[in-house]
Amino acid sequence: MAGSATVRPWTRPHDWAEVVLGVVALLSPIWMDTDNAAMWTMIVLGALVALDGLASLAVPGQVYSEGIQIVLGVLMFISPWVMGYTNFTGISWSSWIIGALAVIVGAAALPLAQAAHKAGSGVAGQH
Repeated sequence: MAGSATVRPWTRPHDWAEVVLGVVALLSPIWMDTDNAAMWTMIVLGALVALDGLASLAVPGQVYSEGIQIVLGVLMFISPWVMGYTNFTGISWSSWIIGALAVIVGAAALPLAQAAHKAGSGVAGQH
């Protein structure tokens, strides 16, 4: 049953992608040149993206969680300009790529979260 997979916790690939994107962003200052603003921006936004992905995995019917993911992706995408680290090319491109992918994955997961919410309004939050 394809519909039941959207309701079962820890099974949605979109949410796993969000976790991976967040962890990559979180760890990217380790292997890229950054300044203080870039480093902390990537650590904080990366951690928030990963934690939101984990929340979506644990409770698949949280529609607002996918909206939060989209907002976090937009924030990550604009952060090189807002935080002033566009001169660090590697970390800037990481922000732009990971941010864009977070928006795409969050938007793709939104209909699945809505379906999970409708299909198991009482079931999605139960373990």
